[in-house]
Order: sequence, then structure tokens, then C-alpha cells
Amino acid sequence: MFDQKNYSGNREEDYRLLIGQLNALLEGEKNRIANLANASALLSQFLTDINWVGFYLIDDSDLVLGPFQGLPACTRIPLGKGVCGTAAKEKKMICVDDVFQFPGHIACDAASKSEIVIPLLKDKNLIGVLDIDSPVLKRFDEIDSIGLEKFCVQLIDFL
Repeated sequence: MFDQKNYSGNREEDYRLLIGQLNALLEGEKNRIANLANASALLSQFLTDINWVGFYLIDDSDLVLGPFQGLPACTRIPLGKGVCGTAAKEKKMICVDDVFQFPGHIACDAASKSEIVIPLLKDKNLIGVLDIDSPVLKRFDEIDSIGLEKFCVQLIDFL
């Protein structure tokens, strides 16, 4: 059911399929950690040219590492620091073509070259962020931004 071969190559359609898979995978489960773990695994299987995908969850004035796929990561990120902390503080998606050009970038994995971070907002309250890193410059585009934001909106229903 969740095999990369099932995707069509039309990225907009594939994101719609991904969101349908997310719904099927999480339906009936109420545990936040289990749902975030499965969401990160699903994204890891779906996305190409990434080296890390996962979640940071809000804890007072910090983001704390949640479920992820990839190498060990930074455990705690202050709000307003790095790409994740900035996206969380501003409550808006940030897509960075070259992380080394981002002021205050936090390098958890030196192989990462581009990054996209989408805040998880429920009733305008910050729950955390989805963070995805790539070893490829300019990996993420408008199709990814739109598709991943829709993915996060749907995911919120399961948190």
C-alpha cells in the first residue's frame, strides 16, 4: 500500500495520494507519538533526496525532538533559533534553498544543504514543526510547500 512504485510521477497527484495514505494509516489512533512516528515514516518513504524528516514538539520556549527518520538530531531548539525555531516563532512555513545562507542555521547534520519547516498549528496554537532536510541544494519547491502544508493540516486532525 505504501510502496514508492504506487506513485504516478505527477507530484500534485502523488501528494493527494500521500494524504489519503496518511488518513488510512492514522485512522482510529489517538496517540500523538504513534501518529507522528508513522507520519515521519510515511514521508521518509514518499520523499526522494532527503536525509532527515521528523517533528519537533513545543515545550515551553523550546522545540524538543519528536519522532523522526534519519541520523540522530539536535534534541532541543530554542524558539527563534535556526530554521525550525524561526518557523515556530513566526508560525509560518520556511523553505531554505541553501541552509548555509540562513542566519543562525543549526547544523545537526553537516550533509544537509536545504530545508523546509512547516509549523503544526491547532486552533492557532503551536504544537510543533515538521522539519525536512536534504543533502541537495534547492531540493524543495512550491509543489512540495503546498503538498507538505496540506499534509500537516490533515495530520493536525490526528494530534
